[in-house]
Amino acid sequence: MAIAVVFVVLVVASVLFHLFTPWWLPPLASNWKTMDDTLQITVVITGLFFVVITLFVAYTLWRFRHREGHKAAYQPNDHRLERRLIIITSVGIAALLAPGLWVYADYVRPPREAMTVEVLGQQWRWRFRFPGADGKLGGSDARFVSAANPFGLDPSDAAGADDTLVDDNELRLPLGKPVNMILRSHDVLHDFYVPQFRSRMNIVPGQVSSFWFTPMKAGRYEAMCAQLCGVGHPDMRGFVRVVEPADFDAWRAGLPSFAAQRTAAASDPLARGRELAQSKACAGCHTVDGSAGVGPTWKGLFGKQEKLEGGGTVQVDEAFLREFIRNPQSRDIAGFPNVMPPVPLTDEELNALVDYIKAQR
Repeated sequence: MAIAVVFVVLVVASVLFHLFTPWWLPPLASNWKTMDDTLQITVVITGLFFVVITLFVAYTLWRFRHREGHKAAYQPNDHRLERRLIIITSVGIAALLAPGLWVYADYVRPPREAMTVEVLGQQWRWRFRFPGADGKLGGSDARFVSAANPFGLDPSDAAGADDTLVDDNELRLPLGKPVNMILRSHDVLHDFYVPQFRSRMNIVPGQVSSFWFTPMKAGRYEAMCAQLCGVGHPDMRGFVRVVEPADFDAWRAGLPSFAAQRTAAASDPLARGRELAQSKACAGCHTVDGSAGVGPTWKGLFGKQEKLEGGGTVQVDEAFLREFIRNPQSRDIAGFPNVMPPVPLTDEELNALVDYIKAQR
């Protein structure tokens, strides 16, 4: 009897919490209403089943409780009840799926005036690309990915020469303008997710996925990977900053094009090492500004005395860096997990990467 009372109290408390909760998400993007309406339909249908089933269980606990002189009847089959439950369940599932399919169809069908932005996921960071003056994104392919071309753009495709690149974890978008997000991955399954926008999409290697939305409130919002993508997954974070259109245009005008980046890389002695740190995913675990990461920061690392697990110290010189990059399991640095995989590098690439680490003072 007490359990039946507990079930009734649970139902009443759950319904009241849903009706009077203060924690409602604000409308920050254009898909706010359709997403929330779909969630509300889901809550209503599943909530109805929860209330009915829980109260039914409470009723049966009370109605068929043990009493002297009463004996429960055994009825192994009730085909009429089974048919009714099948029909009710089928209607409930259809009511759950139909609105979601309609909302998803709109979610992946951008308006004609939507601005295109490409999101590139790679263990464990984000990159972004805008089309140039021609309004077209240049072709890309995994076979073009290298330290000098981390976006994997086709050098022979003229449409990609003026594409503007954001080799950074922060993306800026114009307030009140529809944005078509094109997503792809260089390595494993990722998921670009901005919780405040109700926006997310899986990024499957070898496929291109997309969704669109219109930012409705200026601000800086955190973007994250919502699929477990390796040891650095918790650090695969970025930001989407929504700004006024004029501020966005000024920021975008200062971005380097693919052609300009290739020209600058050829004249920068440390560019090769910087590009290797990005393309080989070193930057996902090692920072260059002194902030904490999965591995030791590279700022001031060269020449430093590092403590080893189990006692002792080692000086970080060229010999140590070369040996550790080739065989990271050979030494355990105190305070950091020994999870770095071997990095395949040619001798030339190893020299460039070591020079880049040495330059981080």
